[in-house]
Amino acid sequence: MKTWLALLSLLVTLGGVAGADAPAREKTALIIPIRDAIMPPLVYLVRRGVKQAIEEKADLLVLDMKTDGGRLDTTEDIIEIIGQFKGETVTYVNDRAFSAGAFIAVATKKIYMAPQSVIGAAAPIMMAPGGSAEAVPETMEIKTRSAVRALVRRTAEKNGHNPEVLEAMIDRNKELIMDGETINKTGDILTLTDTEASRSYGDPAKPLLSAGTIESLDTLLATLGYGAARRIALKPTGTEKLGTWINAISPVLLIIGVIGLYIEFKTPGFGLPGIVALCAFALYFVGGYIAGFSGFEWMLVFLVGVILLALEFFVFPGTVALGVIGAFLMVVAVIMALVDLYPSVPSSPGGVSWPTFTGPTRESFEHSMRVMLIAAGGVAVGVWLASKWLPKTSIYAALVSQGTSGAATTASFVTQENAMLGQTGRTISPLRPGGKAQFGDAVVDVMSQGDLIEKGCAVRIVSFSAGTAVVEVI
Repeated sequence: MKTWLALLSLLVTLGGVAGADAPAREKTALIIPIRDAIMPPLVYLVRRGVKQAIEEKADLLVLDMKTDGGRLDTTEDIIEIIGQFKGETVTYVNDRAFSAGAFIAVATKKIYMAPQSVIGAAAPIMMAPGGSAEAVPETMEIKTRSAVRALVRRTAEKNGHNPEVLEAMIDRNKELIMDGETINKTGDILTLTDTEASRSYGDPAKPLLSAGTIESLDTLLATLGYGAARRIALKPTGTEKLGTWINAISPVLLIIGVIGLYIEFKTPGFGLPGIVALCAFALYFVGGYIAGFSGFEWMLVFLVGVILLALEFFVFPGTVALGVIGAFLMVVAVIMALVDLYPSVPSSPGGVSWPTFTGPTRESFEHSMRVMLIAAGGVAVGVWLASKWLPKTSIYAALVSQGTSGAATTASFVTQENAMLGQTGRTISPLRPGGKAQFGDAVVDVMSQGDLIEKGCAVRIVSFSAGTAVVEVI
């Protein structure tokens, strides 16, 4: 017993020495450029940057800002995403941060400004169809201003900024007086230069908004103690706009994909409906990847579901478990592909870490469910139309892939088909309306005339459509 205790004591001691001798971790700073208009593609860039910062265990997140503002809904999304990063956050106003840019700036713990830079002018405006600003109706202005003030006040208070300063940037009726000095008069919208924003007021003295004027981003990093740190500069890839477009039509892609699979599973072989379905689903998952919601892991889960469903239909018909599991995996993958999950890397006392994920954000989960509900409605209508109308049209025959007879020429096809007309056999899988039947020793791809025929029924070949035998129950 004493021997075991001695060994245990030695191991603990060695573990402590190893931990003490471990080299200090290199600091990491990740820089996200906030450029031009605050529009939906920027959400994808910021989300990608924040997730990378968390995965890389970055110590500092910097927003390199030069913007004239943009959409409020996009701004709210970006503010929420920045809040997912638990390390040090800084905005560097590199020239200007107007309107929505000012709101995003206060989502970080500190704000620094370049010489001759400005921040403010954040009153809400309404964009006309042509892209120009137009007057906001009074009632709408009051409601919008109230909502914006609540958002900005909450964000500013959370990060230690003076909400009164931000309100003066939003509300022209807001007068701002600090230490007896009028910073903003009633009727004006507050805009601050770097010098004005860094002036200190109050007791104890505190900068109005900016923690200081810094010559450059390099100087800022050095000032914050990250001069020698590993620097990750995020770059826009140009795919963010593509991701915005794909996600806008994500319900349509789901509808096309599900209906395509439905038609494919109802017809023998693999043809155009299957190709269209796979392309639609691939675009759907690529859109989620570009948006930064998820990687391609959910696409793999979806493919596993499709394979299980195909096995249920074509290899093991009647095996309910395969179909249920496959359908479940497909639905989960489709939902989770648009759910925003953020990595979290907890560490054990010994320094061992493992990747985990925080729960999905409520907004992204609700968005994913809305897409699913819209798609479900479209699929229900589409499947009904396909089942009632498509089998009676020439399009159906064109969509059905060629049977697997192995004939090499048109003449041989015709000869073989004529020889098989009138043959009787038995279905070895359900016909929905496509499936398989056995005629003597031959297993043949067949389809009904639109009816559902169960496995084990006696059938007769009455015609051929695009190389596939058409049968009827006898």
